Amino acid sequence: MIMTMIFTPEQVICVCEVLLQSGCIDRLAGFLRTLPPSSSPSSSSGLEELESVLKAKAAVAFHHGRFSELYALLESFRFSSSSHWFLQQLWLRAHYIEAESQRGRPLGAVGKYRVRRKFPLPQTIWDGEETIYCFKEKSRSILKEWYRHTPYPSTREKRELAAATGLTATQVSNWFKNRRQRERATHVRFSPGPPREIHPFSATSTQDNSRPQLHHHTPPPLCHPPFFLQEPFGDHSSF
Repeated sequence: MIMTMIFTPEQVICVCEVLLQSGCIDRLAGFLRTLPPSSSPSSSSGLEELESVLKAKAAVAFHHGRFSELYALLESFRFSSSSHWFLQQLWLRAHYIEAESQRGRPLGAVGKYRVRRKFPLPQTIWDGEETIYCFKEKSRSILKEWYRHTPYPSTREKRELAAATGLTATQVSNWFKNRRQRERATHVRFSPGPPREIHPFSATSTQDNSRPQLHHHTPPPLCHPPFFLQEPFGDHSSF
């Protein structure tokens, strides 16, 4: 028999977020079983608690392969924008896994594109802004503007870009790496002379005055994926 525990909304939110970020999904599932059945929230803290619980339940459902339950959870509640990126990854990965299971082979870029077209993100986890390979157009514009001045951002600058775009530092790093590779390939293809290599410590790349200024924002909760979502599930950083 599972004992029902009494927690404040703040405690529920904190425990769910900590266990989710650390990837302790089995412990998270055990914690959820100790909570009483959720009722209609009557305050803002109640809404935040409900969202944290539903987000945690979605992660548990994904972890255990209960994808129908996952889809129902994601479509049943309008989540705040700070949760969108994380929940979108659950939605997409689950559909990719199901498609790969049906076909008996891994999906390529075209196969994943077709899955995304067939199973578009529900409005409950999407703010309507156009996305290209899971990168919002606003995020791509920030990266492209920064690349125009500095194609080799430092580690600190990558963290700042991650905070400004809502991406992870790894995604930012991969985007710059892929962008440099594409430009080198284009240069080799169309230039009669040897390719010009831009050195990360050249004079043009270290003039701080020419760099675009980022507006510093605190990254939203779960901007960076928890442990069990850190493995890449397709190259979304090249666009």
